[in-house]
Amino acid sequence: MNVKSLTRHGCDECVAEASIFSFFSLRFSWQATCSAEGMLDRLTHSLECYMDVLAARQKVVASNIANTDTPGYKTRDLNFQAEFQSALDGGVPQAAEVSGLPVKNDGNNVNLDREARLLAENAMRFNFASTLMRQQIRIVKEAIQEGKNS
Repeated sequence: MNVKSLTRHGCDECVAEASIFSFFSLRFSWQATCSAEGMLDRLTHSLECYMDVLAARQKVVASNIANTDTPGYKTRDLNFQAEFQSALDGGVPQAAEVSGLPVKNDGNNVNLDREARLLAENAMRFNFASTLMRQQIRIVKEAIQEGKNS
């Protein structure tokens, strides 16, 4: 699957989101040889890791916003794809200082527009992940109901 074709304009953040979508779509598509329990466990584990990274980023962004007027404060963020992969492998998300941002006279480099965009992006990603989880749970519930009705 060409990830850039899933995005409207191909920016890094959109490509990253499409990569996550294609990762979940390809890794967890239903196959006749899969057991529902194994598929659901893998999917829920991945979604749990994904949402853990989202929660970590939310905290980092909130901290950046809270320190907008703190002299010398440096913006921190997560490399989302790398931290998600690390979380899948058992790691804990780690924030790092963001380089390349303009620095104000007081040494602070927090940009509220950037932070607001990250908050909106986090909300979109959370909605995406919770929708995937609801769909998987609905599929399992339907299978249980069919088993009860036969």
